[in-house]
Amino acid sequence: MNFTQQILVVDDDADIREVLRIHLENKGYLVTESTNGEEAISAVANNPEIDLIILDIMMPGLSGIDACKKIRSLSSAPVLFLTAKSKESDKKSAYENGGDDYLVKPFSQAELLMKVHSLLRRYVIYKGKSESAINVSEVHIQDLVIDTTGHCAYRENQKIELTDTEFMILMYLVNHKGTPKDAQSIYEGVWEDQYLPSSTNTIMVHILKLRKKLELDSNDPTIIRTVWGKGYQIDEI
Repeated sequence: MNFTQQILVVDDDADIREVLRIHLENKGYLVTESTNGEEAISAVANNPEIDLIILDIMMPGLSGIDACKKIRSLSSAPVLFLTAKSKESDKKSAYENGGDDYLVKPFSQAELLMKVHSLLRRYVIYKGKSESAINVSEVHIQDLVIDTTGHCAYRENQKIELTDTEFMILMYLVNHKGTPKDAQSIYEGVWEDQYLPSSTNTIMVHILKLRKKLELDSNDPTIIRTVWGKGYQIDEI
């Protein structure tokens, strides 16, 4: 493990922050704390070395969802939402507003550390790729250009911003072009984590977000197609 990995914990409950700090520091992570959304935004703006943000949703003042929207303009570090809300609609809102994963209170130490490790591993891998030479820096799909170094896309010179998770799902489908991939394959290939039935909804939400950003008509997608009964597919490029 890289013992300099920095995690920002954002929660208005001091007891929750203390529990998280103990669990994370025992695993060698460097932990900083914020008590609300505004403090979190300031912390991210002033520290580009933050590798992961654990963000409570329900806080006085600026909610975690609203804070995440602003954080996304400052950092691509993964956001793990921590909340007592467990409805599917709550999870969908979290993912649609820049979150990468979701942990429901009360949580176990094992579940917390599993998600933290998975998110950090993916983030460090893709940070490393962006800082090194890549043989193919552009991928063309129809009228889209995917910038594999900048982790974004362009259409007619208009930049389309992608989160790290969106970019990774897109590149997973590109790397398996011509072959439909179901939700389990995508989740295990991108998250490198154990697939659970609830993970299907995670994939569906991210695919929907990608289509809204990349497709000319998200209701009639031609870039990320649905192959009924088999999964999602990008055709041979």
